[in-house]
Amino acid sequence: MSLPPVLSELVAYFEPLSTIRRDFRGAVTLHTPGVNVLALNATFLPDADPGRLPLVAAWHHAQEMPALVAATVPLPGEEVGVVRVGSYHPYPDASVIVVEQVSRLALPAWAAVLTEAHGTPEWAGTLARHLAPRLEGDRDVTLLTAYAGGEAVGALLWRATPNGGGGAHLWGTLDPTADAPLLNAAHALGGALRASLPDTSPLEVVDEVTVTYWRLD
Repeated sequence: MSLPPVLSELVAYFEPLSTIRRDFRGAVTLHTPGVNVLALNATFLPDADPGRLPLVAAWHHAQEMPALVAATVPLPGEEVGVVRVGSYHPYPDASVIVVEQVSRLALPAWAAVLTEAHGTPEWAGTLARHLAPRLEGDRDVTLLTAYAGGEAVGALLWRATPNGGGGAHLWGTLDPTADAPLLNAAHALGGALRASLPDTSPLEVVDEVTVTYWRLD
């Protein structure tokens, strides 16, 4: 048994940013203590097999973590996040948003924008400290920051994919008008882009698959 392609794609993107990977009965767990990114602390499930769920929940509880799981099928529990994953094609953009590649030295400021965009600004320092050693020397990763009038309004981590193009599954903006410019710039890095869009985003992706994060307990 293996994960659906879209979940394998998310694991491949996030695993280099995680602390621990665990494989169990076709499921894959990424565990990253001290970081609040959902995908870095979730078990990706191939299906809704009820025989697996209590064992997965028990492992999470043993780590003193919520039993957070991600799947493409409905699961029993509380829904805590939804993303639409697919191929992103650039949107026409007439905004004044400017997007720039930033160095790893700018990681604290980049993390501050990202965490504020997700409503958790208090996690900025922790996230920056966690990512710094994992991004050092990683040539497959590029950090992008979006600016409006000189003020940072968006942050995105682009990762090259083995078959060409890239992925943008960790990003956020303080202003929805920055969404398209930021993703357009990410698309330009590789000529193709796989992206995760929040369920509330007015943008669209092609061949969309919905991935839901559930809290089993």
